[in-house]
Order: sequence, then C-alpha cells, then structure tokens
Amino acid sequence: MNQNIEAIFLDVGNTLRIVVEDPEFMVQAKKDLMTLVGAKESEDEFFDGLETRWKVYRRQSKGTLLEASEKELWTKWLLPNYPTETIAPLAGKLTRLWRDHDGRRVPRSDAKETILELDRRGYILGIIANTITETEIPDWMESDGLTQYFKAVVLSSIVAIRKPNPEIYWEAARRVGVEPSKCAYVGDNPVRDVEGTQAAGYGMMILMMEPATLVKEPPTVEVKPDYTIRETRELLDIFPPRR
Repeated sequence: MNQNIEAIFLDVGNTLRIVVEDPEFMVQAKKDLMTLVGAKESEDEFFDGLETRWKVYRRQSKGTLLEASEKELWTKWLLPNYPTETIAPLAGKLTRLWRDHDGRRVPRSDAKETILELDRRGYILGIIANTITETEIPDWMESDGLTQYFKAVVLSSIVAIRKPNPEIYWEAARRVGVEPSKCAYVGDNPVRDVEGTQAAGYGMMILMMEPATLVKEPPTVEVKPDYTIRETRELLDIFPPRR
C-alpha cells in the first residue's frame, strides 16, 4: 500500500464498464446509423467501408498519440465522401451509434460502490480515457449518479491527446492540483496504460486484468504494474482510508 497516494484516476472502457453483446441492440444501431446519414449502399458495403477507414484512422491515432474530435473523425476520416455540412452536426450521434454497433456498454457490478467508498476514504477521483466520444462518458456518469465523485474527466476526444502520451496524465494531475507522484492510475491495457502511467511519473499503476482487452490487444513486451486486479472492489484492498 502507498500511503502517499492522494488522487486515483480510472480508465472507463473495460475498466469501469464492459461491452456486452446484444444482437438486437447492435443491429438497430447499424440501421439507425445508415438512416441518419441517408446511406444508399447496402449495409455490408457501407460498414465494410467504415471498418476499412476506421482501421486507417486507428493506426494513425495510435502512431501519433493524437485523437480527432468527433466532427473531424466523421468528416475527414470515416465519411469523407459525404457533405461536411450534413455530417458535422450529426457527429455526436454518429459516434454513439458507431460504438453501439459493437455492443451495449454496462458498468461493472461493483464499480459504483467502489467509487463511492474510495471517495468516502478521502481520495480525489478522476477519469483518464482514450475515447472517440465526447459525451458518452459524462452521460453515463450523470445517469448513474457519479458525476459529483470525479473532480476531473480527461477524454482524448476533447484534449486531442491519447494515452500513453504522458501529457494526458499530467493534464489530469494539474486539474486536481496533485503532484503526479501522488497519483495512481487504474487501466486495463497491459502495455499502453502501464507505460503511460510510468512515463508520467505517477506513484502507482493498477492493471485491471480484462480478457477482452488481452484478446484485442495482446501485450508485445513485458510490463510491470504495481498491482494486478480482476474486480473493481479489489481497489479497496490497495487504498486504505486517508481520513
């Protein structure tokens, strides 16, 4: 245990929330996305093209550690052949539907109770997440009654910087007024989250061992988090009461 930790920042995707396959929900999201933009192609053609352009964008963003805004993502990368004036105002809705076509995102069963207990124990809490959406995470926090517990929410889609760039971690620390050495980070990526946290000089890194992440992005190098957990509630064994 590190008694010097004052602030705990958490990832969201596959850390506080997981993706659950819901075929009906996913099919409807695809239909709604096509309807929203007035797509004329078949569903297969439309989504094959989107997936191809999405992969190009992901390679670029991971290589540069920069994230596009929602409007830039859709007008420049994903639907460049559609009129900008039509697509730009729809960018927020398009992003949500694009994410929904992968499945329904639900909180881990023990996430809320753990967040409330860490707050009760005296820790400053925040979010640092790589995400293409600008509103989904704040909306989830609001609907689950968690907004008041997070002093800083730093999203790559808004600050235009992606993990593992240490600047996104420094920005979060600045927003809560805590030195990086007194901050901890909880994330699920066994390489990116560990490297970024350590490069930023954070005092602790906790890896959430999530099978879905390991399948999608298996580690290519050996990394050493300070702790490895499998359930959110295990954070309570790491962070004792500060008051």
